Amino acid sequence: MPRTDGRTPDQLREVSFVMDVAPHATASVLVSFGNTRVICAATIQDEVPRWMKMQGVQGGWLTAEYSMLPYSTLERKDRDSTRGKVDGRSTEIQRLIGRSLRAVVDLKKLGQKTLWIDCDVLQADGGTRTASITGACVASAVAFNRLLEKGKLTQQPLKKKVAAISAGILKGEALLDLCYVEDAAAEVDCNFVLTEGGDFVEIQGSGEESTFTEAQMHSMLEIGRRGIRELVALQEEAINKAMQPADPSKIQDLASLFNRK
Repeated sequence: MPRTDGRTPDQLREVSFVMDVAPHATASVLVSFGNTRVICAATIQDEVPRWMKMQGVQGGWLTAEYSMLPYSTLERKDRDSTRGKVDGRSTEIQRLIGRSLRAVVDLKKLGQKTLWIDCDVLQADGGTRTASITGACVASAVAFNRLLEKGKLTQQPLKKKVAAISAGILKGEALLDLCYVEDAAAEVDCNFVLTEGGDFVEIQGSGEESTFTEAQMHSMLEIGRRGIRELVALQEEAINKAMQPADPSKIQDLASLFNRK
C-alpha cells in the first residue's frame, strides 16, 4: 500500500537535529521528524526540589514540560495559560518524557542539580511525543557533556541513550513513524520507547475502535526496533557533532530551516 508521502512501510520520515537554537539553555536542539518539529531544551540548575531536601533524598532530579504552541496545528490551539490549566494530553506526554529520561539518567551522579527538559512543539504532524523524547535525550547528553568539560560534573549521568518511535496498523499493514493523516486513520496506534540496547522503557498501544492480534503487535514491534536503531545512530552523530567547534559559516536561522525543500 503506497503511503501518503511515498515511504516504504518500515521507513522513517526524514529526521534531523539542529543544535543550540535556544542559546540560554545548557543545550537545545530542534528535532524534526518530517513535518513535526520540536524544540527540546535542557537546562541544568544548581538546586533540587524542596521535597528532596525535606526528605533527605540524595542526588539530583529530572523533570519535563511539554507544550504545543498555538500555531503548531492547522487550527490555532489556545495556550494553557489562557485556559487556566494544562490539558490532560500535555500532562500525560510531559510525564512520559520525564519517565523516559529518568530511566537512563543516574540522578545520583547529577549531584544536587535539577535537569529541566522543555519540549515545545513548533509544528505538529504526528509523533510529537516520540520526537520530544528522542530530541530531549540529545539535548540532555550534550548538556551533561558540557558540564563535564567545565568540571561542574565529575561523572557522566547518562547511562545510555533512549529514543521513541510510533508504529501502527493501517488497512491491515504495519507502518512505522506515522504522520498525522496516517495516525488519524490507523486502526491501531502504538508508541515504543526503547534504550540504545533495545531494552523497553515504555510501550503505549491501543486499538482505535478496533482490536489487534499478537501477530500485529509483533509486526509493529519489529519495525519499531528497526526505527529505534536508526534513531540512536542519528542521535550519536548529533551529540558528537555538537561537541565539535562550531563553524559560523554553517549556522542556520530558524526561518531557513522551515523553508527547506
